[in-house]
Amino acid sequence: MLSLRKFRFYGSTALGLAVALVVAACGSSSSSHHSSKHAASSTPTSTNASATSTAVKTVHSPLGTILVGPNGRTLYLWVADSMNKSNCSGACAKAWPPLTTTGKPGASGGAMSADLGTIARSGGTKQVTYKGHPLYYFIGDTAAHQVKGQGSTSFGAKWWVVAPSGAAITKAASSKSSSSGSSGGSSGGGWG
Repeated sequence: MLSLRKFRFYGSTALGLAVALVVAACGSSSSSHHSSKHAASSTPTSTNASATSTAVKTVHSPLGTILVGPNGRTLYLWVADSMNKSNCSGACAKAWPPLTTTGKPGASGGAMSADLGTIARSGGTKQVTYKGHPLYYFIGDTAAHQVKGQGSTSFGAKWWVVAPSGAAITKAASSKSSSSGSSGGSSGGGWG
């Protein structure tokens, strides 16, 4: 009987110690998790497109081979931008978040590292460029490889997906409901 009491005492003590250790471990990791969550929420909207080591890569799409960001989301250029200068800010940058980085951008697939660069944005962030074109995501692309922004004229000029050559791909995207590319009547819009 005495040994059963000792077992219960030592067993409950060990269990209590184990619970205390687990709680302590969770407490310390949750505070670091909380601080990283706080850091992410205090940064501008474009951070959804950010990465410490940003990798631009290529994927095959119905529009051809296109550039995508590290999260697989399609990258666009805006014809209203100048070489190595973004003209998209405010509401434009909310709808078309810039691809930003805190480090040196890298490339994989058919994207070339030598063609990547950065420009300074207001607020001190660095936007990634490809062959001098500032790169953007489209807020309407909610999953990897979508091209819903292709050919958009929002904010006064055309938005195009980018080829590995750095050129704008001006081919019209097929509509969501069309599965076999027979889309007559897509207008050129005067931009090229």
